[in-house]
Amino acid sequence: MTTKKAWKLQEFVAHGANVNCLALGPKSGRVMVTGGEDKKVNMWAVGKPNCIMGLSGHTTPVECVRFSSSEELVVAGSQSGGLKIWDLEAAKIVRTLTGHKCNIKSLDFHPYGDFVASGSMDTNLKLWDVRRKGCIFTYKGHTGCVNSIRFSPDGRWIASASDDGLAKLWDLTAGKLLHDFQGHTAAVNCVEFHPNEFLFSTASNDRTVKFWDLETFELVSSSSGESSGIRSICFHPEGNHIFTGSQDMLRVYSWEPVQCFDSVYMGWGKVADMAVSSQQIIGASFNQTNVAVYVADLSKINTTTGVIQDGGVPVPEPQPNPCSPPLSSSGRKNFNTGRPHTSSTKPRQQPEMKRSEEESSPSPEDQKEDETSSTADIQDQDNYEKIFKPNSTLSRSPTRKAEPFPAPLDEPSKPQSSQPPFTRRVPDATPISTKPSVVKETPTAKVAPTQPQPRYIEKPVMSEKKMKDTIIPANREKPIGLDVNEFLPAKLQKDSKITSPVEAKSESEVIESLNKGHDSMCAVMSSRSKNLQVIKAIWTTGDTKTAVESAINMRDQALLVDILNVLCLKKSLWTLDLCVLLLPKIKEIFNSKYENYVLTSCTATKLILKSFSALIKTNINLPPQGIDIMREERYNKCNQCYGYLITLRQQVEAKQLTSGKLGSTFRELKLLFTQLD
Repeated sequence: MTTKKAWKLQEFVAHGANVNCLALGPKSGRVMVTGGEDKKVNMWAVGKPNCIMGLSGHTTPVECVRFSSSEELVVAGSQSGGLKIWDLEAAKIVRTLTGHKCNIKSLDFHPYGDFVASGSMDTNLKLWDVRRKGCIFTYKGHTGCVNSIRFSPDGRWIASASDDGLAKLWDLTAGKLLHDFQGHTAAVNCVEFHPNEFLFSTASNDRTVKFWDLETFELVSSSSGESSGIRSICFHPEGNHIFTGSQDMLRVYSWEPVQCFDSVYMGWGKVADMAVSSQQIIGASFNQTNVAVYVADLSKINTTTGVIQDGGVPVPEPQPNPCSPPLSSSGRKNFNTGRPHTSSTKPRQQPEMKRSEEESSPSPEDQKEDETSSTADIQDQDNYEKIFKPNSTLSRSPTRKAEPFPAPLDEPSKPQSSQPPFTRRVPDATPISTKPSVVKETPTAKVAPTQPQPRYIEKPVMSEKKMKDTIIPANREKPIGLDVNEFLPAKLQKDSKITSPVEAKSESEVIESLNKGHDSMCAVMSSRSKNLQVIKAIWTTGDTKTAVESAINMRDQALLVDILNVLCLKKSLWTLDLCVLLLPKIKEIFNSKYENYVLTSCTATKLILKSFSALIKTNINLPPQGIDIMREERYNKCNQCYGYLITLRQQVEAKQLTSGKLGSTFRELKLLFTQLD
């Protein structure tokens, strides 16, 4: 009886809505966080079925999550561009940071934990100071979404990968670009630094992984194309080889020369993250609301001899320098991973950094409101205490035993239930100091034995103002009156003798007035953009009818108007089937209160009348006789279209006396309807 190389460890329902992201603990590989459409971040112990802790507070879906190197902190980025950082041991939120204009797609903690970097769909990278609660620099240069970012082991550099096919290396202290790594022919999905050497790896949708020398910035080697794009990479902690995760496959590579040691079928689909733990590699993927965890046994994977591949580029061997860091066995320098001394003079802050911090940091009122609305609910107290209970009052390091996961011998692992036990509450999250301090025990001597203190405090009810801000108002598209004088400085208003309500308002009131409804509109537009991406994916396959059906099922009138505008430009796409689908919706849009919606419905009706009125009239006047299934189907479709058009005709006749552009459009439609007589 032999054990397997790889197996599925568990599968469970992680969220009440679709899962968007997940991350494994980089240190132990035994903890995992997930983020979903339900705007929550959940924490799990790998191999256990129950959620340990639920982190809430985001007002939009969570798009990216990341552990710190010590696994004591978690940062989560949302669809609106906001970041939240939690202290897992204290079960409290540390910071709320805002500044990105779009979805957060990549995150990483600085090796020393006081800084966080974020990459977004707005093509920018931002470096955040967790202690000062603000952005200290914005790195601009990519032209596509930033898919992955990583700090170097010594904390001096940050690498980024983007949809534009480039990987970039940035100098943190100088705040400038060091080098562009060009060579991939498709989007770069992930970047990773070697744990010791001046070596850097990138993986792409072009199905290759490339290795770069960080002294010469030249290509060391490149793997040959895999069967699909590489979605995740992970260096072995000893730095001997690298693991790559693609569609259902795990591969092991070396780079000098590049050779593939082994390929293992995992069956994990689109793997989202990998980690090495106890001579095992842990991989996790998600699909809809489910998360699956897979394990591969490194003792049964070949890591010594492999097939040498083409693509290696010779790099001149560097000359040793007595003043430089020590060299590795390959001749490259090693990263100096010791934390630098920080008690010297205060670092100089550049003007650009200061301005970026002022623009990105929320006001104290907004900061307080955001942080008090964020909670960390411990749902599995036993596992939480096992993972985060410190060994002593002087230590805050989690204790996790890295025992190998058992391998199944015959049967595949069965999905495990994720139903959490009785939910226990903790006090509301409030900002805490990030300075190291001794954890003090709560004094209990003054509490009488007959007066037990409540162990858990229920989560307070959300304030009326907060609830109101999270609801999209029904009249969000109603035009509002704008007074030009409100945008003038007070001095200019007095000089020009213009009286305006702004003179009687404070600056905060004016800003609140201008920002009214902004969050709601952003949520609406983000949702519409996602729906359009879904329809585009179906449309590009050539199945126009299915794309239109999907748009109708989304029940978004604005989205349907966009689809109609496109169809009106492509007359060749129209068929009787589309007419049957769209005419009932056109009738609804015809009664809209928005003029541009009504004009779109009129344009679509004109196109249908010009293209199909003769066909509809002919089939209505000559019903099928005998057995002719195709003709009978065409007759039924024409009969349905005729009924919808007659109803529309009555509405047009009732509105033909309307003045302006709409009135002339209605009168033109009335003439076209005579073709049905």
